[in-house]
Amino acid sequence: MILLSFDIEEFDVPRENGVEYTLEEGMKVSVEGTNIILDILKANDVRATMFCTANFAKNAPETMQRIMDEGHEVACHGVDHFEPKETDFKVSKEVIEDLTSRNVAGYRQPRMFPVKDSEIKKAGYVYNSSLNPAFIPGRYMNLKTPRTYFLKDGILQIPASVTPHMRFPLFWLALHHIPEGMYHRFVRGVLNHDGYFTTYFHPWEFYELNDHPEFKISYVIRKNSGKNMAKRLDNLIKAFKKNHKFITYSEFADSVLKNDEL
Repeated sequence: MILLSFDIEEFDVPRENGVEYTLEEGMKVSVEGTNIILDILKANDVRATMFCTANFAKNAPETMQRIMDEGHEVACHGVDHFEPKETDFKVSKEVIEDLTSRNVAGYRQPRMFPVKDSEIKKAGYVYNSSLNPAFIPGRYMNLKTPRTYFLKDGILQIPASVTPHMRFPLFWLALHHIPEGMYHRFVRGVLNHDGYFTTYFHPWEFYELNDHPEFKISYVIRKNSGKNMAKRLDNLIKAFKKNHKFITYSEFADSVLKNDEL
């Protein structure tokens, strides 16, 4: 099983680099990137889970409708991606459910920052996917946390996949930098070891970031962005869809919890 997900957020990376950048400008980038993602998923006939910020949902109703019309799961990703608050998990659920008329089962904190699972449960979520169980300098130090799904405070935790022994992270940045064949080999290793694979990407990765030096984005992020990343995502899906089923996080959570696999 493959759990493919996307953090559908307003593009705010320039702001992290001290560049004045409006929500409107950020939305333009993210809407374009999201539609590229949706085109790839539709062409390959696979579904994914979209962790959406309230900002994105409120400012891109047509794109949100397309996400739902094409069978993808809508989950929550906070309110304002650049300035996350402790109450976002509750507010974002209220906003997303009101806009989509759907019950939202899952949450992912912006930038995979920690979140109180007891409060997540109180808000009515079923699962939390806010953990990258790896060491990434300046971002994460989670080498002692479980690397596969587990239950905590009544909430199913679904971490991003890392390799079984070295805990090499297989999230979005890895696919930008390591050779595709090696990445696919790592994915197969996780599937063989864990029985499932989960990863995540962002809309702005599929935008031609190299054409915008004014964003002041480092090469680490810009490498293989835009059309190259679209091709890499398409190749990844094609490499695995024949022998592995792509399912949503909610479908995975329902299967685990109903079968008492914890």
